[in-house]
Amino acid sequence: ANDAQKAITEGNTGILAVPAKRLADWLGRLSNNNAQGEYYLTDVIAMAVNDGLIVATEQPYDAMEVQGANDRKQLSELERHYQLREARRLMAGGVTLRDPARFDVRGEVSVGRDVLIDINVILEGKVVIEDNVVIGPNCVIKDSTLRKGVIVKANSHIEGSILGEGSDAGPFARLRPGSVLGAKAHVGNFVELKNANLGEGAKVGHLTYLGDAEVGARTNIGAGTITCNYDGANKHKTTLGADVFIGSNNSLVAPVDIFDGATTAAGSTITQNVPAEQLGVARARQRNIEGWKRPVKIRKD
Repeated sequence: ANDAQKAITEGNTGILAVPAKRLADWLGRLSNNNAQGEYYLTDVIAMAVNDGLIVATEQPYDAMEVQGANDRKQLSELERHYQLREARRLMAGGVTLRDPARFDVRGEVSVGRDVLIDINVILEGKVVIEDNVVIGPNCVIKDSTLRKGVIVKANSHIEGSILGEGSDAGPFARLRPGSVLGAKAHVGNFVELKNANLGEGAKVGHLTYLGDAEVGARTNIGAGTITCNYDGANKHKTTLGADVFIGSNNSLVAPVDIFDGATTAAGSTITQNVPAEQLGVARARQRNIEGWKRPVKIRKD
């Protein structure tokens, strides 16, 4: 190398960004007329200069930006480096991460101030998290918006959903695409929502499935309730008004409307509309059988 070459302090990392149409022409003009008898992709730089194009260089943020990934180990090392960099960016903006090494961003994330994210949280797709949100451990948030003061408790999976200001979900809650929680709405453990809209202050405490449902403000859904929204061919909607009380272990067979202030008795299978302020009871009357004997085990000799 001559003195001019020795004075060069930049190195080629092997990464080129080239206009595709130009590249096709230059590749056809590559030659192996050199001492090594090899084709060098870097020869296209001289071709670009000769064709009057501007050749610019880019300085990497750090050495890891230009590392190659020749095997799974190197790929995982690069991924972990990227994730730690994203974690530092979020922390600089006011996010508290319980452990930056156990946190993954897999998309476009916007996060407000004073947000707390526990371990093993995955943010996928386009996620918007506003101020004072708390996300518990082992949660997945995908393509969703969490408004101010939302609490997502441990082991919850939220996708394609909007959680209103001050609402909460979990632990072990699943919100599928199209789910919307109004302000201060509550979704508890082992609750699944799909294309369901919960009004302000509505409560779905536990062990419930609501699909294709509209739930009014302050309505309470008892444990073990499901909307029977699929008839084998088509999906149907369940509509609950404001201040409705659904008893435990109800089956709401859609399409069905339960109007403002109505109540359904525990264990009911509701197949007809329930008018406002009325009690809907749809279950067999209890019978007590006198003298009934329990089965006994058959002995096997």
